[in-house]
Amino acid sequence: MKFAPLALLLAASLASACATRPAPPAEPPAVTSALSAIGAEVSEQKLRGYIAKMVSFGTRHTLSDTVSDTRGVGAARRWVGSEFKAFSADCGGCLEIVTPSELITSPPRVPVATEIMDVVAIQRGTGDPNRVIIIQGHLDSRVTDAMNAISDAPGANDDASGVAAVIETARILSKHKFSATLVYAALTGEEQGLHGGRILANYAKAQGWKVEAVLNNDIVGNTRGSGGVVSSDRVRVFSEGVRSAESEAQTAARKSVGGEVDSPSRNLARYVDQIAARHLGGFDVMMVYRRDRFGRGGDQVPMVEAGFPAVRVTEASENYTRQHQDLRTADGIVYGDTIDGVDFPYLARVTRLNALTMASLASAPPPPLEVKVEGAVGPDSTVSWTATPGAESYVVWWRGTTDPTWTDSRVVAGTETSVLLPGVVIDDWFFGVSAVSKDGYASPVQFAGIVGAFFPPPPAAPK
Repeated sequence: MKFAPLALLLAASLASACATRPAPPAEPPAVTSALSAIGAEVSEQKLRGYIAKMVSFGTRHTLSDTVSDTRGVGAARRWVGSEFKAFSADCGGCLEIVTPSELITSPPRVPVATEIMDVVAIQRGTGDPNRVIIIQGHLDSRVTDAMNAISDAPGANDDASGVAAVIETARILSKHKFSATLVYAALTGEEQGLHGGRILANYAKAQGWKVEAVLNNDIVGNTRGSGGVVSSDRVRVFSEGVRSAESEAQTAARKSVGGEVDSPSRNLARYVDQIAARHLGGFDVMMVYRRDRFGRGGDQVPMVEAGFPAVRVTEASENYTRQHQDLRTADGIVYGDTIDGVDFPYLARVTRLNALTMASLASAPPPPLEVKVEGAVGPDSTVSWTATPGAESYVVWWRGTTDPTWTDSRVVAGTETSVLLPGVVIDDWFFGVSAVSKDGYASPVQFAGIVGAFFPPPPAAPK
């Protein structure tokens, strides 16, 4: 008897498995066209102008001058506010500009009481205004000494690039209407202790916002890394696997049935990855399974600590000679975060990714409020969910427990709230559901179980 080579058997098995897998639902042409038009509006010239203006303030250190109209963080904040006001005038007053602030004393980096202020533009949603999508970057800059508020600190890439992406996204998306509310935020105090992100998180809670997503853009304009590697075809998206604000009930559920890599933030990262794959050919999202870079932090951290799904968007190859450095040349190496280190075609691609993600999220229904899966000790699985207002249909997703992204799916009519998956053994797969609007915009996938809830229920009142 002859035996087929192992490679042929494996290939045949793989082909058979792939043949039985349903293809993921195609995006409607109208959605593709609308998002393409938004992406086409991103202007490299505008991005260059925004960064040049921010650099012109000399330093934007959190503890720098707040009175001058030409130098310091105060002048920079007022300029950002003026840009938002101009966009609002162009859209008939569609933006509300607010400046949430707190008086902070936090030694050693904020040794004396200092008012730390964010500049925020709010574009109210037309259908679901309490559901909020946030894009943010930090306006403040620094040099080698974190307490030096006097020396020039251009901060062209860290993080004028992120703020430029925020401003350009506001300019473009304010021309359109969306169901959910969009928030554009220039934060301060990041370099002194992530204060700007914490201030915005506190403001969001005080407003009662249901924050579905936070896109924190920090260091997004450079392509040449410290080792000389040029990475212009991808961007990193960092996300936590286990949510920072996990409740005791969520911890118990995760230990029982899994979900360590399926926090809302992680499924938001998968959503961003899908946007790039569908709309930005040749530009890849490199998902990184960490809350931030190793041993470092950004303004997405106070957001996830507040319970909001958030990711950090960062260039693929950082140049450390241009971060947190005095302006100087030593041993032939130029140090300092100056505008000549920004790759504007690359920054434009990152900005497009943000704008398309926000537009898609804000046009889609929210994820189902509750998703469950049942089928223990059986050959089949049943996925169920609560009905989502505005959902014309749902997509039930599943993937192998070691797969990084969702692989298998089934479309279900909007009148249904459960589906039986014959032959899909609950032990071997992770499950989730996304809601789809009449126009074809899909929400992020929500993992089945309370650990994946984008909008977890409030804790029960004590008896």
